[in-house]
Amino acid sequence: MKKTIVTCIVALALSSASFITQAKTPAELNDLEIAHVAYTADVIDIQYAHLALALTSSEQIKKFAKTMIRDHEAVNEQALALLSKLGATAQDNFLSQKLVSDSKEIINELSQLRGKAFDKRYAENELAYHKAVNGLVAGSFIPNIENKEVKALFEAGLRIFKSHENHAAMMVKNLK
Repeated sequence: MKKTIVTCIVALALSSASFITQAKTPAELNDLEIAHVAYTADVIDIQYAHLALALTSSEQIKKFAKTMIRDHEAVNEQALALLSKLGATAQDNFLSQKLVSDSKEIINELSQLRGKAFDKRYAENELAYHKAVNGLVAGSFIPNIENKEVKALFEAGLRIFKSHENHAAMMVKNLK
């Protein structure tokens, strides 16, 4: 009986300890959790772009969406290659789960729109999304990434995604 109680207490202590060490803010994520957030963010933006290609008739929006697909797929391919080289696996976490959850609402909203209303909302979402993700990458991720190769990939990706943010800002301005 005592052995069972001790075993339960040890198991509870271990599970509590692992719960306590789970990241609660973006700055607390480890490199593998950060990698998962970035990969997830890229996949989401690719989904937005495919939706745009299906629903828009605007050549400007189509061109931007194709750029999103090309660039985000390229960065994800580089990230997967680096993870493979390092023998690591990206780790799901609260932030990547939140991104997926939020994206479902946005996809549902965008799916209901057509014409200029869709184009305007898509461009606004792309601007807000890139601002948020770029801010997270620059302010929380890059300063806290430990692996030099992972950090270099994030720095290169941020340069690309800052240009996406600027392009989205121009689209929003043109669509007003």
